[in-house]
Amino acid sequence: VQLQASGGGLVEAGGSLTLSCAASGNVFTPSTMGWYRQAPGEQRELVASISSGGTTNYVDSVKDRFTASRDNAKNTLYLQMHSLKPEDTAVYYCNLGRGVGAYYVPNYWGQGTQVTVSS
Repeated sequence: VQLQASGGGLVEAGGSLTLSCAASGNVFTPSTMGWYRQAPGEQRELVASISSGGTTNYVDSVKDRFTASRDNAKNTLYLQMHSLKPEDTAVYYCNLGRGVGAYYVPNYWGQGTQVTVSS
């Protein structure tokens, strides 16, 4: 399985960005797809995940601002990010695995895409 993320960039605080992640290869079903992020000097954290059936989970800091969605026919994952804050600045990594919510375990990772939010 290969994952290709795109859509990162530089945005002012309060702005919006949408990340995309296309999966190819032997994408298994059911599967969960997710986004982790890692800021400089920080541990990688799970931001959002979404199951094949559409069940989503978010870290508290992004609830009501970020929305994860997926197009199963295209094996593509999205992350709509609104009301961005400087603390959202990080490298965002898409991934694919099994499990839901706190039980999500990524098996495959894409390359990161940088999101920078200026104050």
